[in-house]
Amino acid sequence: MTQPDSHGFTNTTASPPSLRRGGPSPHQGEKTEATFDVVVVGGGPAGATAAADLAGAGHAVLLLDKPGRIKPCGGAIPPRLIRDFAIPDHLLVARIRAARMIAPSGKEVDMPVGEGFVGMVDRKDFDPWLRERAAAAGADLREASFDKVERPDGGPALVHFTTGKGDALVRHSVRAKLVIGADGATSPVGRAEVPGHDKMRQVFAYHEIVRVPRPGEAGEAAIGPTRCDVFYQGKHSPDFYSWIFPHGETASIGTGSARKGFSLRSSIRSLREATGLAEAETVRREGAPLPLKPLKRWDNGRDVLLAGDAAGVVAPASGEGIYYAMLGGRLAAEAATAFLASGDAKALGLARRRFMRLHGRVFLILGLMQWVWYRSDGLRERFVSICRDKDVQQLTWDSYMNKELVRAKPAAHVRIFFKDLAHLFRWVSP
Repeated sequence: MTQPDSHGFTNTTASPPSLRRGGPSPHQGEKTEATFDVVVVGGGPAGATAAADLAGAGHAVLLLDKPGRIKPCGGAIPPRLIRDFAIPDHLLVARIRAARMIAPSGKEVDMPVGEGFVGMVDRKDFDPWLRERAAAAGADLREASFDKVERPDGGPALVHFTTGKGDALVRHSVRAKLVIGADGATSPVGRAEVPGHDKMRQVFAYHEIVRVPRPGEAGEAAIGPTRCDVFYQGKHSPDFYSWIFPHGETASIGTGSARKGFSLRSSIRSLREATGLAEAETVRREGAPLPLKPLKRWDNGRDVLLAGDAAGVVAPASGEGIYYAMLGGRLAAEAATAFLASGDAKALGLARRRFMRLHGRVFLILGLMQWVWYRSDGLRERFVSICRDKDVQQLTWDSYMNKELVRAKPAAHVRIFFKDLAHLFRWVSP
């Protein structure tokens, strides 16, 4: 069995950042625990962003990521994310120029993006790149499973984690002034440390990555290389939507639902059959829970802060999470920096306050939209019909691409409001 070194790490090529910067030396005959400014649990977009920002600012950061997991995700990222987080072109597997909305009746409405494009990424490549960027910034990246946090002596938190697998499992512990939990909707960090996390409402998402059919093969026309297809059909999702998103040589075929007993796998099988993709080669299958709304509290008032899905930042109605996760990770890093400088745990609350100030209204509107329009196929039919409207299309894309509510066109907002009412009360035909 592999043995840990004197700092509790295995396969270490360099000492942890805190020791490289003059941290405590090991005592003879005693297992020494390295001390980090921040331990980030979870190396997805939120955790990797927080780790990169903190390490780049000179903090000693340990980034723990559980190996072998890829989150189910359509992979859409808006231009705002590409700009703000400096995403290189080689990670974009497709550039989307339009979305096609498919109603329960089968009617289709195309929504062209206009100028610009929506980028598509594959999480199996995107997330590792983000983690490596964090490591390049100075974070100590470890493939590990988080176990627990303890405070045995009133000092900094003692974070336990495990590396290796099978007979080579090795348990470790390090000290941390702050722990950032970016470990998903079912966050072990959040459930153990943040009140109310165990009551988080969730929707379960599932997708299958398939090879795009070659010319002449069945299903060739089902996947547009520059188009996302969104299915608002109760047979495929009774309370959310299903999708086919292109990823270059592959595509994501997915769905989501919070309804117990609804079979997501059967839904995708049915969708693949309906679109001629039943025989397309399946590359991989992935499923995971997604949060339905931001938690009311993201920290424990002491030494733990949540980010990304662990904090509940997946947009209602659209299910968009990558941008909000990375922004949440950046805001968590800013709050962590304030906390480390002042020692005041109240600084941890900055992350949620800043996020909700920026996007709380968007989340409220999207939540209301999902509640109003996703309840039945009749309402979904009318929702897709509304998407034909040019005002709706322009304001939707403007808001999505730039991540800001469009306030400069009040007349368009008024027109959309009355059109929504007309469809909601069935004063017009879908």
